[in-house]
Amino acid sequence: MTASELVQTPAGDARITWVAARQARLVLAVSHGAGGGIEARDLVALAGALPAHGVSVALVEQPWRVAGKRLAPAPKTLDAGWRGLWPALAKAGLPVIAGGRSAGARVACRTARELGACAVLALSFPLHPPGRPEKSRAAELLGAGVPTLVVQGGNDPFGKPAEFPEGDHRLLEVPYGDHGFAVPKRAEGGQERALEVLTDGVGSWIDGLREC
Repeated sequence: MTASELVQTPAGDARITWVAARQARLVLAVSHGAGGGIEARDLVALAGALPAHGVSVALVEQPWRVAGKRLAPAPKTLDAGWRGLWPALAKAGLPVIAGGRSAGARVACRTARELGACAVLALSFPLHPPGRPEKSRAAELLGAGVPTLVVQGGNDPFGKPAEFPEGDHRLLEVPYGDHGFAVPKRAEGGQERALEVLTDGVGSWIDGLREC
């Protein structure tokens, strides 16, 4: 079942599109990045696969996107929007995994502990700007304070898997994937296989979470 709702936040109205599991045991809330929306291939794939694991997926459109703006606001404003919609994500009384891709992953990491998220799913975490490894954002990831899975493309210019520091997080690599998990035609199994690696890996991780 799919349903959408607008939620008022201090940063403006956000939109949640729910893809509900029949017998949900937890919620995965995932937001988009600064350059796209909830139609991103990884978010669509997760929304299609996870309800079978008893996970209701909440696809979150940040207020700036709902308002039709083309540029994401400052991190502080992104965090305010996420905090404001959290009660709507938790209203069913189920544990909530905070997630997002790229800029959305940073938001999830920065706010997870204070909001009571049971875990974080960080898709294409932007460890640094392309070509600027000295501008590391590792502190945000390492400071999440809850079990965290990073799913990273093998060729992501915002940080390849080998660049990530050691920590309490787990890391799942999508071979050959770029920042949007697109893979070249030469990749074994092609795009379909890349998304299977992502959805199977995330599903297995969720199934093994003791905190959720």
